[in-house]
Amino acid sequence: MLEAKQLSKNYNGQAALADLTLTVNKGDIFCLLGANGAGKTTTINLFLNFIEPSSGQALIGGKDVTKEGIETKKLLAYIPENLMLYPNLSGIENLDYFSGLAGKKYSVEELSRFLLEAGLQTDAHKKRVSAYSKGMRQKVGIAIALAKKAEVLLLDEPTSGLDPKASNEFSELLKKLSALGVATLMATHDLFRAKETGTHIGIMKEGKLVELMTTDQINHTDLEKLYLKHMN
Repeated sequence: MLEAKQLSKNYNGQAALADLTLTVNKGDIFCLLGANGAGKTTTINLFLNFIEPSSGQALIGGKDVTKEGIETKKLLAYIPENLMLYPNLSGIENLDYFSGLAGKKYSVEELSRFLLEAGLQTDAHKKRVSAYSKGMRQKVGIAIALAKKAEVLLLDEPTSGLDPKASNEFSELLKKLSALGVATLMATHDLFRAKETGTHIGIMKEGKLVELMTTDQINHTDLEKLYLKHMN
């Protein structure tokens, strides 16, 4: 569902991303680890077509995002570190609006069901988003992905600032989406969540993918050692 082919991005002669090649299949949760500036967010932004590659290709569903941007965006949902919702609208109104942008139209009951599937309690559905915690806003993001019937989920530090309970709930939601066949690419600093939630882990350093493994190939302790080795 997601494929990078020798994907590179340069700024003023400096490589933010260098020859990245990776594949994320249906049901995969691919976690990108690395320090700030390692190239994780650049990778996400290239798949979103927020920036253009200097060379190589970013493909979603076999389509080049730079050539078929509208078509590829129909396939995906994006949850950044701070999800932008309309604070004066309720959770259900935000979901109605954003699913409408994707060409979907649902009844109030159907919208409420998506929010419940995403773990948002019924009593919060009609409350203004300005009163939501970050964890609650992220659940609306998951509900939007469900309502859009997204096949691809792009995440940039989605658990940053969440308490352990909210972070665990978010991980469980990702596993649910994985079981539905959604392909997820997540940039994160959270080694524990990457190991617990992910199917694949890539470690990035200075714009390069320096390690690639499946999560069943490594334990928590060895993952931390490997990560720290590349941070030196």
